[in-house]
Amino acid sequence: MHPITHAQTRPDHPAMIMAGSGKTVTFGEMDAYANRFAQLLRARGLERGDHFAVLMENNVHYLQVVWGSQRAGTMMVPISTRLTAPEIAYILKDAGAKFLLTSTHYAEAIAGIRNECPDLPLLIVGGEGDEDYEAALAAQPSEPIADQAPGQYMLYSSGTTGRPKGVKPAPPEDDDILAINPLVGLAVMGAGMPADGSMVYLSPAPLYHAAPIGWCTTAQRLGGTVVVMEKFDPEHALETIEKYKVTDSQWVPTHFVRMLKLDPEVRTRYDLSSHQRALHAAAPCPVPIKREMIEWWGPIINEYYAGSEGIGMTLIKAEDWLTHPGSVGKAIHGTLHVCDAEGEELPAGQDGLLFFENDQIPTYHNDPEKTREAMHPKGWMTLGDIGHVDEDGFLFLTDRKSHMIISGGVNIYPQEIENLLVTHDKVMDAAVIGAPCPDFGEKVVAVVQPMDMAEAGDALEAELRDFLAPSLAKIKMPKLFDFRPQLPREANGKLYKRELRDEYQQAAEQQTEQA
Repeated sequence: MHPITHAQTRPDHPAMIMAGSGKTVTFGEMDAYANRFAQLLRARGLERGDHFAVLMENNVHYLQVVWGSQRAGTMMVPISTRLTAPEIAYILKDAGAKFLLTSTHYAEAIAGIRNECPDLPLLIVGGEGDEDYEAALAAQPSEPIADQAPGQYMLYSSGTTGRPKGVKPAPPEDDDILAINPLVGLAVMGAGMPADGSMVYLSPAPLYHAAPIGWCTTAQRLGGTVVVMEKFDPEHALETIEKYKVTDSQWVPTHFVRMLKLDPEVRTRYDLSSHQRALHAAAPCPVPIKREMIEWWGPIINEYYAGSEGIGMTLIKAEDWLTHPGSVGKAIHGTLHVCDAEGEELPAGQDGLLFFENDQIPTYHNDPEKTREAMHPKGWMTLGDIGHVDEDGFLFLTDRKSHMIISGGVNIYPQEIENLLVTHDKVMDAAVIGAPCPDFGEKVVAVVQPMDMAEAGDALEAELRDFLAPSLAKIKMPKLFDFRPQLPREANGKLYKRELRDEYQQAAEQQTEQA
């Protein structure tokens, strides 16, 4: 199962549709594009294993570039469009990128990148002269290169706890670009995706993340049509499901929250009857939010837990979730282990650091220390999450180890507080962090994005405290509520808590200096 095969058997079938513009690319067109891009890589001197980077918005080029790299055996480095020029330059240098493919959409960042990386070649969608990407691509033949090989991605962490690190995958086990991809088996056998080419798959998230790239390319391997949203909008997502008769999709909890916050009249306006399977992951989903989504969409919502490292995956279908609410399922890839601080395995019901045992273990690029810290003495690897399994073997996530707050010697997990806050009808988003406290070491701070900033203030804070009080121990109750119009959240659902913690740390240091 590969787009090459579908280009031969169904060349006119849509491989991709851009949800906003309606621009459609067939499998035949994508096949020719991918060949041209592979030819371009060779013309630019990139051989198998060489790195190049991509900084682009969701556009008609992105997935086609992925397939071109997949044929050239190169390492594609997708870069978050949220990053600043210095952060982008750090990744470009760390990855050893041979060139950067970008678009005029990032003109401001490009100027900074030129200063930071003056010798790095650029190819720009909408560019001019030697940097005109579309002209460079059109100049290449559409025949396959002579030395085709499977390419890979090196995804960088979101930098939520420090400098982003590249996850360097283990080398491909098979040199055949048509070889079955493991995610295809998980999609069909685990998630129930159809393998007959009938799938219409909706991708509402940025393509530079692991899940969108992984699931979009899997859908295309299965002969399905991928509908790509240029940018997520809750009502437009529902409209797109109706318009294109979407059968499958992949989401993050923030998408669910924003759709549920729509006016009920808007939510019920669209025909979602074609929608048969909805995957979600990337961040824990509050139990009330998921329960309400299942009530709305039906038992079509399946959840998985995994990471860019690709070391393991759990999956839970809606029926099992309803009897084990809050679980992320059982392992379907890799073997799960829950361990204490000494690395000893823990019994059911006890929280510990989660490890996956797998034959294919990646490394962190240029960071052997980070790789070492993630490894168990037995060769297992952790994504840094804490959780437990119940007596039935279902995994429950507690929080990330790096997010834990220690206040007065008590361990507090922010996820519990955040999950409660976002269910309040006046809260759009929330982040809970630990801020410096001279008495207790850290204090709990809730940074809240209200539905309406005009309501931010003492009255809303009192309302939220009353709302939390029945469910939270006093030690967990936020000592401070900080209302903001926007939170530093990635479009894939991850919060940049590091930015918030750094802000409070700097404020505390300034107060100390002034004292």
